[in-house]
Amino acid sequence: MHYIGLMSGTSADAIDAVAASIPADGTFRLLATHTHPIPPATRQAIHTLTVPGPEEIDRLGSLHTELGELFAEAALAVLAKTGLEARDIRAIGSHGQTVRHRPRLHHPFSLQIGNPSIIAERTRITTVADFRARDIAAGGHGAPLVPAFHREVFRAHGQNRAIINIGGIANVTFLPADDDQAVIGFDTGPGNALLDAWARRHLGKDRDEGGRWAAGGKSSSALLEKLLGDAYFNAPPPKSTGREHFNLGWLDSALTDLHAGPPSPQDVQATLVRFTATTIAQALGRFLPKIDEVYVCGGGSHNPVLLQALEHEAADIPVRTTEMLGIHPDWVEACAFAWLAQRTLAGLPGNLPSVTGAKHHVVLGGIYRS
Repeated sequence: MHYIGLMSGTSADAIDAVAASIPADGTFRLLATHTHPIPPATRQAIHTLTVPGPEEIDRLGSLHTELGELFAEAALAVLAKTGLEARDIRAIGSHGQTVRHRPRLHHPFSLQIGNPSIIAERTRITTVADFRARDIAAGGHGAPLVPAFHREVFRAHGQNRAIINIGGIANVTFLPADDDQAVIGFDTGPGNALLDAWARRHLGKDRDEGGRWAAGGKSSSALLEKLLGDAYFNAPPPKSTGREHFNLGWLDSALTDLHAGPPSPQDVQATLVRFTATTIAQALGRFLPKIDEVYVCGGGSHNPVLLQALEHEAADIPVRTTEMLGIHPDWVEACAFAWLAQRTLAGLPGNLPSVTGAKHHVVLGGIYRS
């Protein structure tokens, strides 16, 4: 059984595509990978749509179609690397691009775009999408969903492991050594989102490569204290968040409120590195049992300055990447949606109520037949 997984995260810089073999016994084997760039203008349109603005419905509809085409291109590109044909792929699992995540409203929702009908039509492969909606209908946050996959492939008997995905938003999965203990997972707060946005504003680049700009700055204790004062960090899990909360407007407001005036742009970047590391480490200490080892995946795994800060803040816990566990950190989330597509077609639940807060297990996603 071969599947394709597609993932575009909060950073919206590219679509990660994987092809994987998932036989009936659940053994996961990665076959091929592909990174499909999202054009800068499209990325800007995504980021603009994550906060309220004019003509939202028209912009949403157009972007939904445009991203559907890009996701289809990504699926076909990774398929070409396998030597397989479309008929050999059981399904595509497409997370889509989140543009608004509001799980705490009176009428909660989470909206991912990237038209799955277009993906199915262009590829001629059955596509599973809209993974979050059923969990929300069951009373959950609809996120994070990847911890179920973490449990499947990364759990180790005898070790309390934490898997930390540092994408635009950072999230943690606690994998207990004891099978009778529940898996815990939640968003810890910003990962790369503020770091990338600040670098884009002041460097004109998509990111601070390797954290080098931040490394030359000095963290501001006053700004860090202000950022850590957000109520989100003290809220107990289950919880999830997104760019609609943690964005440049949120950061600008904190900078404006500093009595001594804002630090230099480079010092702000240094503070944001420490902020991401601190909020992850505090989440580990406040909400999880004792952790024996930490494994990082996502784009943040390529920032050695951030990883060093995390290791420092997490005290004596070793910090490594998921490559040590057999899956390169760039591909973990896309792999998860290939796996979730397999669960959906098998009629098996894909959520973990202990993570999302749902009332019960549910089968996730809508199926768009080829």
